[in-house]
Amino acid sequence: MGSLRRKTIFATLGYFSSVAILLSFVYWFLKNEGFSENNYLIASILVLFLAAGWGYIIASHLLAPKAEQDANLSQLSSEILHELNIPLSTIKANTSLLAKRLEDEKSLKRLKRIEDSSVRLERLYAELVYSIKKEIHPIEKEIFSLKLLLEEHIEIFEAFERNRFVLNVASFNVKADKIGFEKMIDNLLMNAMKYSDKNAPITLTLNNSTLEISDKGIGMDETQLLKVYERYYQVDNQKTGQGIGLALVKSYCDAEKIGIEIKSEKNLGTTVSLNLEQIIQ
Repeated sequence: MGSLRRKTIFATLGYFSSVAILLSFVYWFLKNEGFSENNYLIASILVLFLAAGWGYIIASHLLAPKAEQDANLSQLSSEILHELNIPLSTIKANTSLLAKRLEDEKSLKRLKRIEDSSVRLERLYAELVYSIKKEIHPIEKEIFSLKLLLEEHIEIFEAFERNRFVLNVASFNVKADKIGFEKMIDNLLMNAMKYSDKNAPITLTLNNSTLEISDKGIGMDETQLLKVYERYYQVDNQKTGQGIGLALVKSYCDAEKIGIEIKSEKNLGTTVSLNLEQIIQ
């Protein structure tokens, strides 16, 4: 990164110097030949031609290594992700075979936990692929059902046997970066669970075009609300986590033009409101 920054600075200084020299040439040419329409056009064409050539050389010098680096990273990532997918497929295939042979309820329950964990790993695998691709290429938006997506992710969180989820969302489609949207929802649901008593319900409600996720957890005061989007900030340092969840949520919302608002009261709970007006289909 430091090498690229130095190259960029040198290229910028070089381009600035070349433009200054070309302007000096224009001044000298017009001063000696006299200012006229023809002389001005000749000088301008020469300056534009030389500037375009020099700009192409600089851009090629800077962008070519970056393109090669992206291609190498993409190939390496594909190979690693392929290798990661093999044991995951093996786990799923074997648990499916074992489920057909086992009859003991306790063993089946343990096997179900393994299956649930493999589903979670599969989602993490998809998110890893998404994160790598996002760094190299723009992610295409897709149309999906908001209600179905929320139901799928609520089912995953209910496997923790903690909070009860109440879903009041009508069926309609949105168009967005789907995996990014899933990661955003997962972060918000995980926060609601983490800062709530395990017996307290978590409610998801759609009012017009605004999705509200409400909990009855520890809440936040005004000072904490001001810092909530800061990376590595945690409301409760005793809780596990890295404190980057809401920073990632805010970044995604800004990119997708989703309005986000957080209302909270200490010891009463928190409500996160997502304005989906810009992505509703």
